[in-house]
Amino acid sequence: MTTTTIEPTMDAVPEATLRSALSSRARPVRASALSASLSFGWRAALKIKHVPMQLFDVTMFPIMFVLLYTYLFGGALAGSPSEYLQDLLPGVLVMTVAWITMYTGQALNTDISKGIFDRFRSLPIWRPAVLVGMLLADAARYTMASVVIVTVGVALGFRPDGGPVGVVLAVALLLVFAFSLSWVWTAVGLLAPTPEAVLQMAMTILFPLTFASNVFVDPKTMPGWVQAFVNVNPISHLATAARGLMHGNAVAGDIAWVLAWCAALVAVFAPITMRLYAKER
Repeated sequence: MTTTTIEPTMDAVPEATLRSALSSRARPVRASALSASLSFGWRAALKIKHVPMQLFDVTMFPIMFVLLYTYLFGGALAGSPSEYLQDLLPGVLVMTVAWITMYTGQALNTDISKGIFDRFRSLPIWRPAVLVGMLLADAARYTMASVVIVTVGVALGFRPDGGPVGVVLAVALLLVFAFSLSWVWTAVGLLAPTPEAVLQMAMTILFPLTFASNVFVDPKTMPGWVQAFVNVNPISHLATAARGLMHGNAVAGDIAWVLAWCAALVAVFAPITMRLYAKER
């Protein structure tokens, strides 16, 4: 039995039929940088809906830190927990938000390991939109952590002399610093082989920065060589500025130091991140 194969030719389908199968509408307008960034920020925020445990680090951890340090060390360090809380709470706020920033790099590395990152890079959008969107979503988490800490502190007896305006200014300064610090972890997230490696590297850096600072105690009680590190530590500058703003005695020099650190972090790590982002993995 002989089988005859009929090969299709272009003449078999009229040109009008081919054109009718194509869309006659104009090509959609390319998304602006702001629109693309907000879209990816919304995507990052939606993850919380499906994984509520992501809120644990911005709710339970701050409450635990405030309660433990206030009532365990307040009497020994300041004479009473209430007195110690006035100095401790701005420092705990700084420490907590600084630690939360490392999850930016972990989330980015997770997207890379799942292959989603390569799909995003192929889209006709502003290239940094994926990273900026993640940072914007994380800013919402930082704000939530700040609200939780301040609320718990007020319930325990924290009374900022700077009033609500001072608290808002302190939180705003903290958010600017957290946004700048997050660029460090995006670079780490693009370099590290696994999400777990990102957390390990971040903890190795953040642990000495947050504990070897003036968050918990006055540096004057420390050895001279420790004071030298604490006095140039960006976390110390941020804690000092936050205390000053909350209690109404902020010094312009302290705020200037924080803003200088923010500018330096962005100037160094944002270009590194974008260079790594553009490279083939």
